[in-house]
Amino acid sequence: MRVVVPPIKSQGIKTKLVPWIQALVPEVDGRWVEPFLGTGVVAFNSGFDKALLSDTNPHIIRFYQQVKEGRIRSASARRYLEEEGKKLRTAGNNGYDHFNVVKNRFNANHDPLDFLFLSRAGFNGMMRFNKKGEWNIPFCKKPNRFSKSYITKIANQVHDAACLIQKDWQFLNLSFDQIIPQAEENDIIYCDPPYSGRYVDYYNGWSEEDEQRLFDLLSATKAKFILSTWHHNDYRENDMISKYWNSFNIVTRDHFYHSGGKIENRRSIVEALVFNFDANVREHNHGIEPKPEQLLIFEQREQYITQQLVRPDV
Repeated sequence: MRVVVPPIKSQGIKTKLVPWIQALVPEVDGRWVEPFLGTGVVAFNSGFDKALLSDTNPHIIRFYQQVKEGRIRSASARRYLEEEGKKLRTAGNNGYDHFNVVKNRFNANHDPLDFLFLSRAGFNGMMRFNKKGEWNIPFCKKPNRFSKSYITKIANQVHDAACLIQKDWQFLNLSFDQIIPQAEENDIIYCDPPYSGRYVDYYNGWSEEDEQRLFDLLSATKAKFILSTWHHNDYRENDMISKYWNSFNIVTRDHFYHSGGKIENRRSIVEALVFNFDANVREHNHGIEPKPEQLLIFEQREQYITQQLVRPDV
């Protein structure tokens, strides 16, 4: 299975965990509902024709909405990154001067392509905003960041996103407590909220009150749901598991997690998937493969993306 990587970059992206998550997804006839879209990596690999996708970060939603509308295409992203990358390479202060130009421009105008630039040029792949909603991550100090091959990689990711976004995918800039109640019985909700008790790379933070509100909403929903969270690491356990989520089914998996800019924060962690339906899986490091119908969807998606490569304007 090829995992499609989205063009937006952020710490905590679930790329390596996508096959594990997708193998747990039950058969449903409704929509893929995702209240914490983030980079979009799980949604883009979901294979659903209908989706309700939301995030409180308006820049993520604006970017993917413009990809859906065709206002951002692979070719336009390539031209933009080539132009801005050239300016970055020749700017003073080892590139920092132009990074600040883009950052200040984005904070004033919120251009989605500037957001793409910042997400790929920020320190350590982090995404953070201050209380005023302004970009708050410094430059990665790599003036040659946007090499030809790197730009091609990003442009291809924009292309893949454009191919996979369906006409019945809805992008909204709402909070999770406005999205989850919209889920219906035949939908599947996937939640990847900020991880309580750990560094969070999120637009407006996360508290235990948020965790409890999420628990209450998922407990009340008629839809099936899967929740991503952390279970424990070498030093401590996630208190929210015993306080809330132990009332549901849980499977876990070892994972090396990059969190924060410090080396000591880059350690192994046990990830957990919490869900409210029956599944015949081992509790830890379960190794089930994607279901036959999922494999067919993945094959069809791969064929569709390949066919779309002939369209230079995508």
